[in-house]
Amino acid sequence: MSDIEQLPRLHPARLGALPPHVRRPGYARDTLRAGIVHLGIGAFHRGHQAEITEAAIEAMGDEGQRWGIIGVSLRRPDTRDALKPQEGLYTLALRSATAETLQVIGAVLGVLVAEEDPEIVLDRIAHRDTHIISLTVTEKGYCHDPATGELNRADRDIIEDLSGVSHPVTAIGYLALGLQRRMERGLGPVTLLSCDNLASNGDTLRRVLLAYCAEIDPALHDWVAARCTFPNTMVDRIVPKTTIDDVAHVSAALGLYDAWPVVGEPFFQWVIEDRFAAGRPRWEAGGAQFVAEARPFEVLKHRLVNGSQSMMAYMGVLAGWPTTDRVIAQPAVHAFISETMERETQPTLPPLPGLDVDAYRASLLPRFTNPALGHRTRQIAMDGSQKIPQRLLAPIRDRLAAGQPFARLALGVAAWLHFLRGYDEAGNAFPIEDPLAQPLAAVMADAARQTEKLFDARTREQARVRTIAGFAPVFGDLAQSTVFIDTVATQLELLCAHGVTGALTRVNSTA
Repeated sequence: MSDIEQLPRLHPARLGALPPHVRRPGYARDTLRAGIVHLGIGAFHRGHQAEITEAAIEAMGDEGQRWGIIGVSLRRPDTRDALKPQEGLYTLALRSATAETLQVIGAVLGVLVAEEDPEIVLDRIAHRDTHIISLTVTEKGYCHDPATGELNRADRDIIEDLSGVSHPVTAIGYLALGLQRRMERGLGPVTLLSCDNLASNGDTLRRVLLAYCAEIDPALHDWVAARCTFPNTMVDRIVPKTTIDDVAHVSAALGLYDAWPVVGEPFFQWVIEDRFAAGRPRWEAGGAQFVAEARPFEVLKHRLVNGSQSMMAYMGVLAGWPTTDRVIAQPAVHAFISETMERETQPTLPPLPGLDVDAYRASLLPRFTNPALGHRTRQIAMDGSQKIPQRLLAPIRDRLAAGQPFARLALGVAAWLHFLRGYDEAGNAFPIEDPLAQPLAAVMADAARQTEKLFDARTREQARVRTIAGFAPVFGDLAQSTVFIDTVATQLELLCAHGVTGALTRVNSTA
């Protein structure tokens, strides 16, 4: 046991022992009821929505007492195991390059592990106190086809859930069965609130869930379609994975052992369509923005923020730069990301009345350079098949339609394809963590076989990209675009011949 673990444990009974500079719950936590069930209670939810729910509870007085959170981990017990002895309490550390603030969050009342207690999870979804079911299950958790947004009926977990197994495996399966119980018990509707980075996240969740419900119970399909709401949202805050060093640092600052704190940047944004079936917390008290349509903000974030992060991640992994601040510190990367956002991505954005997009874009580079976060490129690089369609391919489609060049965005796509080989420029192997890893590996192998006897580099890369782009779940119909194939092949050829830095130098000087 380390010295830190020998400290008294963070606990409601010890909040009075915290140093004065550490914020703590300013409400009667022992009378808090759980109005929110959150599926996928990882670091991002605890560093984003839970913090703003904390602010709403405090701002609403007695009315806020119905907005506590029950978190659900679909498989892993680690968050439950860490927070249970702390009765749900944990610390949020917001770090800039020069400062840190600490706040103990009390909004999370407990964490359930679905794999261990499926009946309890289903009953909590069907509880009369539950008014909102929110999700951060990552893009792959929606079991959808990334290119179309439709339910992927070939997904093996969806197949298992639809077969009538003893308990669900997927978030979609839990939602369907929990809502079915809610319907059968005569309870009111709920809001299903996706907080994940996927295109039209509320609309996508509605489409996928209704398709699933239609398979198991037409009456449930009709009940959900008529009574539940699915607001679209845009969420933004960099929240990297908590490290052992973070645990030690935060615990030392508290004078209490916190087994699972969360680290994030000070920047916060949450844009939400104000369509709630059974009330909501006053999230605007914590800085949330309610709008009639979230899509323009979602496109802004996916393309400028997430698209830049993905490109930095694949280039960073390939070149051996482990964190985004290390990546963006490379002059060639800094110039590339800046120019890509300004010249290729920003022109594809929809109108955003009231937002200074130039100022927003300029604010992103300092966020990426924040050295206090240690946001790891390998973490961002996961699940590329679920991210690339909206982050890079969507703006490329818009550039194609407008007859505009997209060499920089194409280099981002080429970096992902190069990453899928599974080894970096030094020859070090790494696993491809992606729900479509196996079919992608088969496509990559097929492309290699088809091009092994092609000795002209340009012809070889064109043939390789054409084969890979034929993988419709990611690329849709882009394999039919000669301009797309040629542009990505040109950038892939540069990466193969000159490495990340060499390719960036050439693109920065010519595109």
